[in-house]
Amino acid sequence: MNGMEDYLRCTEIVDCDTESIKDKARALTEGLETTREKAIALFYFARDKIKHSPYAPGQSLENYKASVTLERGNGHCEHKAVVLVTLCRAVGIPARLGYVDIRDHLLSEKFREMVGGDNLLIQHGYVEMYIDGKWVHASPGYDLATCQKGGFVPVDFDGVNDAKDSPCDREGRPHIEHVKDHGHYADFPWDEIVRYRKEWVARIGREWVEFTENVRRHTVE
Repeated sequence: MNGMEDYLRCTEIVDCDTESIKDKARALTEGLETTREKAIALFYFARDKIKHSPYAPGQSLENYKASVTLERGNGHCEHKAVVLVTLCRAVGIPARLGYVDIRDHLLSEKFREMVGGDNLLIQHGYVEMYIDGKWVHASPGYDLATCQKGGFVPVDFDGVNDAKDSPCDREGRPHIEHVKDHGHYADFPWDEIVRYRKEWVARIGREWVEFTENVRRHTVE
């Protein structure tokens, strides 16, 4: 598995050497033999047991640490992607983070107001896992209960095919539209995320301090 070292290592945020992470990863994959079986089990845990919360804390680096999100039990797409990558690495599955700007055509008015009044969501987090000789895309953002409540199409994962957010909801209305893919990363790219956020906030004509304070007011600690 030459060249995969970066996608297996522990970092400050991808803290796969933390006991709570190792214990959870072992418990979820106990009795499973293949990489594919293990990846599927880990995906569905990250998708459904880490509940989707668009108002989860995200203003500091510490908020994104996998063990912190695991303990909290909820997060938005970036948190959940980190958890999935970290659990994968804890059982020896190479995994990396990916980010894409999306338009969520079913975004609530409350959330639109928080992020600048538009339906553009920047740096939506996803995961790529190395399974049976290839990288497979997996998006664990929306848990099943959230999908059922909102009429969304849940992302299902078979460990073979890319599992991306659905472009339409159950009624055929436009939902997730990919706009710009930022590529993949071996570690959580905090400095790049903050830089891009600041550039985007400036482009929409907002002040960074005012924007972050508005987000913080909506955040559930």
